[in-house]
Amino acid sequence: MAKKKKNDSTSEEQLLNNNETKKNEEMDSNDSEENETEMKNNKDYETLLAQSQEYFEGWQRERADFQNYKKRIEREQSSLKGFITSEIIKKYLVVIDDLELALKNRPVSKECQGWFDGIGLIYQKIISILEGEGVELIPVNGEFDPNIHEALSQIEHPEFESGKIVEVMRQGYKIGERVIRPALVIVAR
Repeated sequence: MAKKKKNDSTSEEQLLNNNETKKNEEMDSNDSEENETEMKNNKDYETLLAQSQEYFEGWQRERADFQNYKKRIEREQSSLKGFITSEIIKKYLVVIDDLELALKNRPVSKECQGWFDGIGLIYQKIISILEGEGVELIPVNGEFDPNIHEALSQIEHPEFESGKIVEVMRQGYKIGERVIRPALVIVAR
């Protein structure tokens, strides 16, 4: 009986050892499955992270492109506004020229004084409207500048050096740096 007990205890020990081995193998198997799952999750995470970074960079590029587009449209609209304004003002400059001519050729009779004063007021009103729109007279005293002056002719003049403006035939105008109409001048030779 003692032998039987010894065999029973040995077989129990073997069963326990087998069970422990199986558990260890299962744990190792579970650990390797967990490691594989974790590695797969890490790869998925890295892939998603790289993809999100790519999307973010693409979004930033598109945002910068849109900002550049807005700035370009604003510049184009500003340029178009300046062009349209200058084209409209050019049409009124002819009227201003006629008013200046009328003011230069003032009638001598006193009966026309009211007429002359009225023309002067109209002229002043138009000039103040143009100044309100940013229109300025082109300076005509001093050196001839082909960027803002147009030479009608050159004459010999004892009082002026060569290249100096002798007389203004038609006043020039500009808005900011944009020349609407160059000044028409006579230049000393």
